[in-house]
Amino acid sequence: MDKAPEAFRTISEVAEDLDLPQHVLRFWETRFTQIKPLKRGGGRRYYRPGDVDLLKGIRTLLYGEGYTIRGVQRILREEGNGYVSSVGRGETEARKRDLELDGVPKPGAARPAPRITKRVPPLGAAPFAKHAAGEAEGVESAEGERGGLADNQVESLRLALAELEAARNLLRPEDKN
Repeated sequence: MDKAPEAFRTISEVAEDLDLPQHVLRFWETRFTQIKPLKRGGGRRYYRPGDVDLLKGIRTLLYGEGYTIRGVQRILREEGNGYVSSVGRGETEARKRDLELDGVPKPGAARPAPRITKRVPPLGAAPFAKHAAGEAEGVESAEGERGGLADNQVESLRLALAELEAARNLLRPEDKN
């Protein structure tokens, strides 16, 4: 039995309609404050037709246009719910991704990444600072020059290494001696 277009929908109906798992819809509620289904006793969600249109628009922007969650949040902030909902209804074509979002340079404007020409020792085998500073053998720029990395690149690499070390520690079984 089909529901009337103005009828409220349960999370399972919306998930099926959007071809998404229910947990994705629940996750989106945490990331997009604009999604506000009615919640009844026991936390059961009921989505209004406008909520469904908004969800369809978010899905189109994320999966169809390749936006990140931050990118869709930005569009919602700049263009509003109505724009995203109209994308979901198919009335408006989604705007194309900005080439320069959140400090990402336009294609060709970024400095080429260093190229590794020799095998770098595994983590822990040599101090990271030596490699990050460009002093390691076999690290050269795309133009063939040897040299160090910019300070912000070194700091980014240090932060990434710290995150990887933390992840490794989470995955490593604890010594219980």
